[in-house]
Amino acid sequence: MTIPEHRKAIDKFDAQIVRLLNERIRHVLAIGEIKIKAGQEIYAPHRESSVLQRICRRNEGPITNASLRAIYREIMSCALALEKSMAVAYLGPEATFTHQAAIQRFGSSLRYAPQKTITDVFTEVGKRRADYGVVPVENSTEGVVTHTLDMFVDSELKIVAQIVLPVQHCLLSRGRRSEIKKLYAHPQSFGQCRDWVRTNLPKVEVVETSSNARSADLAAKEKGAAAIAGVLAAEKYRVPVLEYDIQDNAANATRFLVLGRQCSPPTGNDRTSIMFSIADRVGALYRAVAAFPRNRINMTKIESRPSKRKAWEYFFFVDCDGHVEDRRVAKALAMLGEHCSYVKVLGSYPNTE
Repeated sequence: MTIPEHRKAIDKFDAQIVRLLNERIRHVLAIGEIKIKAGQEIYAPHRESSVLQRICRRNEGPITNASLRAIYREIMSCALALEKSMAVAYLGPEATFTHQAAIQRFGSSLRYAPQKTITDVFTEVGKRRADYGVVPVENSTEGVVTHTLDMFVDSELKIVAQIVLPVQHCLLSRGRRSEIKKLYAHPQSFGQCRDWVRTNLPKVEVVETSSNARSADLAAKEKGAAAIAGVLAAEKYRVPVLEYDIQDNAANATRFLVLGRQCSPPTGNDRTSIMFSIADRVGALYRAVAAFPRNRINMTKIESRPSKRKAWEYFFFVDCDGHVEDRRVAKALAMLGEHCSYVKVLGSYPNTE
């Protein structure tokens, strides 16, 4: 075929794609109306997960699965925006990794509301000024974000989805590396790049900032300054990238939680997050967590945090495989409750990332 013939075929397919997309959206809008009348949440992570898995199974190329998922992410984002005027609160400001994670999950068609603190994200969703919230919970290099865990103690919000974002840190500056005298960095970001900075910028003054976006903003305005931040921040504040991938761990990733009000139904591949407290006596924790192996439940994570209500009293946060509606998980939770003074299910959600 000649180039004009190929282009004619492309135009024909484009017309079909546009027609089919609009037909698809009409069905989505009809489902949205039914959900709204029934008082159900519009966003359905379990359905989203199954759609993305199905289209990837049917994909015969040459489009990669990653590209196909990105295309469908925007299709779903458009549909959500048409169904309801949705707002997503996230730990801001704009151009942070949390912002990037939120866009990765919800697409570019929704309204995003940056918040100053993790507490503010919980508050916006809790008071229904936002439909969902996105907060960081742990980094593969620096560990858990304790503030996020602490917020679940008094919050009735549920974890409805998770986002795992590979984190690529960059060195940003308007000058050359040899001219850098000051390096702006968020503590978490600096911790993930500490060895690189010590090796490559040993004499540079490191100044702590409140966010990666703030670091980029300061570096953009100050001669002889640089920042540790992501590509999104570099683009927003128009600061050139001097070095890519300066994180010490090549597999560096951050896990984010999506906060909502209703848990998703089981998908067959789920994760459940729980918090509990135990009596202060010998062997109490051992007996409590024994509920998981006895029911063949894989406990993937455990963290402890001071309760802040009584000295030396702790809350334990556990992630495990399965959904709270699964028979074995339900049985494990019942056994856990026999050895705990307090048990709270924080959410069950698709474990797809």
